[in-house]
Amino acid sequence: MNTTLLLITADIVAAGILSFALYYRRHRRRDLVVAFLGVNIGVLAVTTVLGSSEVAVGLGLGLFGVLSIIRLRSSEVSQREVAYYFSALALGLVSGLPTAQPWIPLSLMTLVLVVMWAADHPALLSRSRHQSVHVDRAIADEDALRAELERRLGATVTSLTVQHLDLVDDTTLVDVRYRLPRIAAATPVSHEALVEEQAR
Repeated sequence: MNTTLLLITADIVAAGILSFALYYRRHRRRDLVVAFLGVNIGVLAVTTVLGSSEVAVGLGLGLFGVLSIIRLRSSEVSQREVAYYFSALALGLVSGLPTAQPWIPLSLMTLVLVVMWAADHPALLSRSRHQSVHVDRAIADEDALRAELERRLGATVTSLTVQHLDLVDDTTLVDVRYRLPRIAAATPVSHEALVEEQAR
């Protein structure tokens, strides 16, 4: 098996691991699995055909630029999923470039998978949460709003940004990041019950 076939095979395996074993197993979005695989194989094919070093540099920059446009035009893609997009693109790009030492791209592909496995692991920063909260009171004072959110969420608010303060309808829309207590983070059902109880 020559170097090109080895890298193509390695890319297909790596893309499968990234899309199915990591992303789909954790997040269950079938549409993005298709997108990741399509981006990966498309980049691999184009990079393999246009594999001269002069073309490859410009090609890589152009592909990353295209991906940035996709991100700006899609409101349903989170920052986590953008990372998967870039990983799928990087795998295809690295494996498609010509090289006399296949262990270098193979090592880089392994590094991408290991980093994504660790960075997106459920145990990493498992107590941290982020959501938009609609409070049924107009609270202009940030300290008072923080105390109210902590009371209702049963958590420690680490940062908040008021997105809309409605003094007519007496509501506040706030983007809040918070950290759950250790017990609540370990038992999410109990935390939901706690939030429901405190919201009454």
